[in-house]
Amino acid sequence: MLALGMLAGLGALAASSPWSIPALRAALSSQTAPAPESDVCIVAPPTPYDPATGLAPTAARAIPADARCPVCGMFPTRSPQWAAQIIFTNGDAQFFDSPLSLFMYLQDVARYSPGRSAGQIAAHYVTDATAPKADTGAQWIDALSAYYVHGSSAKGPMRAGNLPAFATREAAQAFAAQRGGTVLAFGAVDADLIAQLAGQGGHSHH
Repeated sequence: MLALGMLAGLGALAASSPWSIPALRAALSSQTAPAPESDVCIVAPPTPYDPATGLAPTAARAIPADARCPVCGMFPTRSPQWAAQIIFTNGDAQFFDSPLSLFMYLQDVARYSPGRSAGQIAAHYVTDATAPKADTGAQWIDALSAYYVHGSSAKGPMRAGNLPAFATREAAQAFAAQRGGTVLAFGAVDADLIAQLAGQGGHSHH
């Protein structure tokens, strides 16, 4: 529509007066360009604790179908074998599409959950990668005591090496022997590695 309006304006100018640089500038400036769309930021609010579940407030829970990862906006229920979650001290939960997104979140909690801080997190969970892929639910393990494999052939939801997690070092080593990679404890997944993997997978806050 903008292009048609410009052509119409120029046509009228040509019919009514000789061509000149000032006249062309006036015609072009009279056409108002549409304002650029502002960036859209998808904010995934924490899921409140529901006492009706019968679970302890800091226990791992099933991922709601409409829950979105606060880091990348994806739906964790679509890749339950990669999912992760954290529980705040008041029982609210955030769900993630992968351990990588969890690590990114923990680096800057306030960015992804305004008003929250890492000090308010009471529990961290990741999915045990040894769980059958056909299983529609995640088998949750403590993220802080889990082991992660970096550099394997396994690709997560963002098509990057999203640090598959394992309950024991032995399970992680067995996986690495088959699929490649290096076994890392939670504390060994540092900021440099997280930044490297985030860049490969295109993770960003949309």
